[in-house]
Amino acid sequence: MSDAAHVPVLLDEVIAALAPMPGETMVDATFGAGGYARALIERGARVIAFDRDPDAVAAGRAAGLDGLTLVEREFSGMESVVEPGSADGVTMDIGVSSMQLDQAERGFSFQADGPLDMRMAQDGPSAADFVNEADEAEIADVLYRYGDEPKSRRVARAIVAARPLTRTGELAQVIRRALGHRPHDKKDPATRAFQAIRIHVNRELDELADGLAAAERVLKPGGRLAVVTFHSLEDRMVKRFLRDRSGAAPSASRHLPSVTAAGPAPSFENVGKAVRASEAELARNPRARSATLRTARRTDAPAWSNSNVYGEREA
Repeated sequence: MSDAAHVPVLLDEVIAALAPMPGETMVDATFGAGGYARALIERGARVIAFDRDPDAVAAGRAAGLDGLTLVEREFSGMESVVEPGSADGVTMDIGVSSMQLDQAERGFSFQADGPLDMRMAQDGPSAADFVNEADEAEIADVLYRYGDEPKSRRVARAIVAARPLTRTGELAQVIRRALGHRPHDKKDPATRAFQAIRIHVNRELDELADGLAAAERVLKPGGRLAVVTFHSLEDRMVKRFLRDRSGAAPSASRHLPSVTAAGPAPSFENVGKAVRASEAELARNPRARSATLRTARRTDAPAWSNSNVYGEREA
C-alpha cells in the first residue's frame, strides 16, 4: 500500500462522486495499492475491497488498515460478500496497476525484460501459453479487437514464425520487426499488442461487464458508482452501460416499426459527464493522461435481469 508504488488517479474526483459519510459501506472493486480505500476510510466509511492479485491482497492485509475488509477474488463476484442493495458506493479503477507494470517478473511490460506472464491472479494460462499455443487467426483477432492493431495479421504471422516465445523482450522485438519500428518513433508499436494480449489473458472486458452488473445489484437506492478507465474499449463499455441503464439509449429509427413494450425502468440517474485529469494532476502523475471517470447514482428500480446485461464477450 505504498503511495510511491501507485498514485491513485483522479482521487479527489472519485471521492467527491462517492461522497462517503461516516458509517457508510463502500466497495473498492479494484483495491490495488489501497489509495481509494484509504481515502474512503479516512472519511469514516467502512470499505469492502476486492483484488484478484495475491500480491496486492497480501500487502493490503499486512498494512492492517482499520475499517477494511479485503477479499482475494475478481470484483465481478462482489455479491459473495456484499449483500444486494446494501452498498452506499462502488468504485472501480479498471486495468493494470502501476505496481504490476513496474515488476518485470510479472511480464506486463516490455520496458524491462521478464517472463511472458501477464496474469493478474497469477494462475491459469499465461501470455506465453497464448502466443505459443493459439493459432495465427486467433492471435490476429485478439490483436485487432483488443489492441486496435491495423496490421494484426502481419504481427500474428511473425509471432507464430518466432515461436516459442518466453520473454517480454523477445515478443516486443518480434512485433517491432514485423511493423518496421524505428528507434525515434514516438510510440513503441509493441504497446498495442501487449495491451491486447493482457486484456485477453485476464478476460478484462468480460470482467468489466459482469462487474458493472454486480455493482448495479449491490448498490442501494441513492448509492453512487464511480468508474475510472484507461482506454477506449473500457470507457465505451461503461458509457454504454450507464446510457442504457439510465434510459438515455437512442430512440428507435422512425423508419423502423414502433416498439410498444416498455423496457426495464432506469436503474441509474444523474449520470455525470466524463471527467479527465487536470493539468496539475498530469504534472504529478503522467499515468492519469488516459484516465476517464464516469459516475452515476442508483435509483430505486430493480436491477436489470441477466438478459438485459450489456457486455462485450470474447468469441
